This record gives sequence, structure tokens and C-alpha cells, in this order.
Amino acid sequence: MTIDPRLTVSRPPSFLRQVIVLYAKELAIELRTKETVPAIVIFSVASLITFQFAFDLRGATLPLVAPGVLWVAILFASLLALGRSFTREIERGSLDGILASPVDPAAFYLAKVLGNLSFMLVLVAVTVPLSVAMFGIDLFRPFLTLIIFLGSFGIAAVGTILSVVAANTRAREALLPILLLPLLVPVVLGAVRGTAMVLDGRPWQELQSWAGMLIAYDILFAALSAMLFHHVVEQ
Repeated sequence: MTIDPRLTVSRPPSFLRQVIVLYAKELAIELRTKETVPAIVIFSVASLITFQFAFDLRGATLPLVAPGVLWVAILFASLLALGRSFTREIERGSLDGILASPVDPAAFYLAKVLGNLSFMLVLVAVTVPLSVAMFGIDLFRPFLTLIIFLGSFGIAAVGTILSVVAANTRAREALLPILLLPLLVPVVLGAVRGTAMVLDGRPWQELQSWAGMLIAYDILFAALSAMLFHHVVEQ
């Protein structure tokens, strides 16, 4: 007995393939609309310029203040990107369609995280050289690259799942920072302290405790968010 090929049900793509396809969609939409990256870059540049004139960042106090200024600029600019993570899907009514499809909700979440992380890394690629030019400090160090990546991933992982919660409310612009900032205290603390230690020239043995905390937080929160994402979206 032969089976009509038209009656066979094709298997959904693998988990990794789903993440790649959805991530590519995020990048394609941003390249076409240019709604997120220009806004966060302009906001970050404006923040650094404001800090420079407000605090007169130079002299002996610069190494103490520069890590906090850098991460405040990155964090608050990232809120713009995170705030629009799910706005497009909700406004067009496509979120329910995506979740009703064979797409794994965890794959959808991870693709959103990677998309937000990519936007943040573009932001960092502009913010760090500008900080070097404005403050006159050397930020091009391997360990600092690791700290910035871990901190940015933590912000993206936490912010992505909270952005879908805030996007379903009327006051989403105000609700997202209220939900996000308390949960990001470990990330901001580890990132600022790690950055300060790198700028002080501390050895890796002293830095690895902060880097380890960031790694543990990133993995734990990303894993929990991926498992709970479908339940959060349904609420």
C-alpha cells in the first residue's frame, strides 16, 4: 500500500533551525525599518555627552566614575530596544499566530534575546569608542570585552521576557523599567565592578568572581525564561 505524499505531515524544523530562522527575521526587519538601532545609538551618545558636561569626567576621579557612566548609558539605551521587542507582533496581531504555529516558544524567546543582544552590541560598538575619545581611557581590553558581552546578554535575557509582560499593558513604557531594573541589580553590579577592575589592571584571578557571577546569572535566567516563556505569554 502506497501513501500519497500530499497526505504526509512534514516534521517541524529542529530547535536550532527555528532559532536561526526567527533570529534572521529579527535582523531583516530591523535592516528594513531601522526603528531600533538608530534610536538607541542616538540616546546613548546623548547620554555620554550629558554625563561629560554634567560631571566634568577627567582627572583622578575618571577611573572611578567611568564604569558607572558607561553602563548607565548602555542600560538606559537598551530599554528603548527592549520596549519594542514585542510591540510589532502585538500591534499586528501576529504573536498569537506565531505561538499557535509549530514554533517552539523557547526558540522564539531565544531568537528575540539574540536579536536584542545584537542591537545592544551595535550600541556598544559605538559607545565604547566614543567613551575612549571623550574620557581618554583605554577600553579596548580582552577581559573588558568579556564583561561587556556577559552584561549585555544578561540585560537582553531579563529584558526580553519582561518586555512581553509590559507590552500587554497600557503603561508599557513605564512598567518595563519598574519590572526590569530591580532584577538587573546583579547584572549591573557585576558589570560595573568587573569593568572597574579591568580598568584598574587587576589580574584575572580577582576578576573571575564577578565574571562567574554574570555567567551563572545569565545561564540561570535565560534557561528559566525559555522554559516559562509560553506560560508568561498566555497570561
